[in-house]
Amino acid sequence: MKPFRIFTLLVLVLCSSNILLSMGKNDVETVKNNNTKSTAVPVEPKVFNFESSKKNNKFTNVLTASKYEESTGYGFDFETDANAVFTATGLNISKSTYFSVKIPEGNYKVKITLANNSNDSNITVKAESRRIMIDQLPIKKGKSAVQEFNVNVRSSYIDESNSIKLKDREKGDLNWDNKLTLEFLGSACVQKIEIIPLEKVTSIFLAGDSTVTDQDVEPWASWGQMIPQYFDTNIVITNYACSGLALSSFKSSNRLLKISSQIKAGDYLFIEFGHNDEKIKGPENTAWKSYSDLLAEFIQTAKDKGAFPVLVTPTQRRAFNSDGTLKETHGDFPDAMRAVAKKMNVPLIDVTKITTVLYEKWGDDVSRKAFVQYPANTFPGQTKALEDNTHFNSFGANEIALCIIKGIRDLNLPLQKNILKQTPKYNPQQPNYISNWTLPMSTRFEIAKPDGN
Repeated sequence: MKPFRIFTLLVLVLCSSNILLSMGKNDVETVKNNNTKSTAVPVEPKVFNFESSKKNNKFTNVLTASKYEESTGYGFDFETDANAVFTATGLNISKSTYFSVKIPEGNYKVKITLANNSNDSNITVKAESRRIMIDQLPIKKGKSAVQEFNVNVRSSYIDESNSIKLKDREKGDLNWDNKLTLEFLGSACVQKIEIIPLEKVTSIFLAGDSTVTDQDVEPWASWGQMIPQYFDTNIVITNYACSGLALSSFKSSNRLLKISSQIKAGDYLFIEFGHNDEKIKGPENTAWKSYSDLLAEFIQTAKDKGAFPVLVTPTQRRAFNSDGTLKETHGDFPDAMRAVAKKMNVPLIDVTKITTVLYEKWGDDVSRKAFVQYPANTFPGQTKALEDNTHFNSFGANEIALCIIKGIRDLNLPLQKNILKQTPKYNPQQPNYISNWTLPMSTRFEIAKPDGN
């Protein structure tokens, strides 16, 4: 357990959803364990039934609040089994509840059957390290719903000689264990969960820093974990970004090698760096030398596999001049990325420019609401105010995800056809405000800020 992580009783309620899917049993997935040799074994769909009235030997019937055990390979996690209440119609939850399933590395379609027997309710589902999959889905009294989404389950294993060099702080993250974890928030009745291996799906790989990575705990968040909710089930987000990394350390920790081992023709590689690159000293470590050279290498890695690289300039820091304009804190790095994009004929989403417009529209005071800025004692054990002008809370991260969606649409990338139709058009001159935005908070949090600034 990470220091300062505390499980609080936040009243966040659970919903669920149903889905039936058939898939051949001959699909093969490679099991990759950090310490063992790869072994090819068939991975079959897993179906968990929570309705006692529909008990069936074809399913794994979960009819009591059993804790997760390695021996069984499934169960309620993080001491939330007490929040699981069973009736004949399924699993009813009114507080944050985690359900984990031991599963090999790979891409999976998750189908959830949800019902609502008594009152109007809604459900939020987060996967792994707080990736938003379902955001407050409303379910009317007496109605049911079936929801499906794709999840990438990953391992640090690359081959017998190589693995990703995880930071110590990452080793306890849900992204890097040997299971798929779903967190349910809201109120509803979960009747069935199906987990189906995906052999063919377009992957969007993410390479970046703390503004991109899946932040494992509250109140920190990044756009990479917010963006999955905006794509259809032909897409899966595979996020290898990590807090504190520059292009050079991303490469030296074998994350680029991991991406190279997985990326295929038709996939995408989104590359956003700058916050940490600009702090590296030395005559060669400049925007126009090492940074530009490494961007070119990352781009070529994708192109060599027939994938599509997309450059993303770094998000702005929240740093205002006295006249209300934003300070330029990234030096030549955004310009260098723009030059590389032009030279190598690669699409570029200029998030530096978009977030400049966004923050200035919000203004100094209102923009604080998009970052991890909370007074002392907002969270248990938090004795000092949190004052961060780089790292986002969930609201801010979601705004940046919408900026990325805007960039995809503006560039007319083929990927735009996979953006869900209900995803709103985004205009940074007319941003959202936290007063009109909600998302249930997870119950796992950490006071210490992520690496990088």
